[in-house]
Amino acid sequence: MSALPRPTSLPAAGPARSARRLGREPGPLSFDPRALADDALLALLLGDGGVTGAARGLLHEGMAALARLEAADLQPLGRGRARRLLAAVELGRRVAAAWPPPGWRIRTPADLAARLLPAMGHLEREELRSVLLNTKNVVTGMVTVYAGNLAGSPVRIGEVFRDAVRRQAASMVVVHNHPSGDPSPSAEDLRITRELAEAGRLLDIDLLDHLVIGHGRWLSLRALGAL
Repeated sequence: MSALPRPTSLPAAGPARSARRLGREPGPLSFDPRALADDALLALLLGDGGVTGAARGLLHEGMAALARLEAADLQPLGRGRARRLLAAVELGRRVAAAWPPPGWRIRTPADLAARLLPAMGHLEREELRSVLLNTKNVVTGMVTVYAGNLAGSPVRIGEVFRDAVRRQAASMVVVHNHPSGDPSPSAEDLRITRELAEAGRLLDIDLLDHLVIGHGRWLSLRALGAL
């Protein structure tokens, strides 16, 4: 009687083999998207096929222009890439709408600057935002009050405090960026800070600080003695 053939054993599907089956590369993820330029980051999102030129074309009016894109604007990219880009922009909107996280408490100016530096440090135009806090210094909201050239349009103190009054904030921090990258305050920054502090005293809403954001750097006007 001939011996039965032995069953053929299949190699075990280890982590590397399973990762390949799922289209993933084995090993830990070591990738920092913050190190990429805007066009390189967008090209990575759009996928293979030498789309860096297309990414640069989409960015010719700046990153903020991506928020205004519609499906008709993206037809040259193809349906798949257009869908990915529109989905990414919408995801960014929803992440921004979910900020601040519940219960986030500000203890030092650095707590707030660390959060806003990545978002505001490389904006191509000036923005002024008011961060609203309750009596325990927990952030209850953030409002973009101005966007554009602040030097060319006078800041209306009432608009800065409008949402703080409406939401009954106990205090607030004002933050704005310098597109030049240098966070050194201008004479206009110092003047606005004094006027905001005075208005806050009248409204019983304490202006805790005014932060100026630059490229990888920031300054506290309270620390400089402007408050």
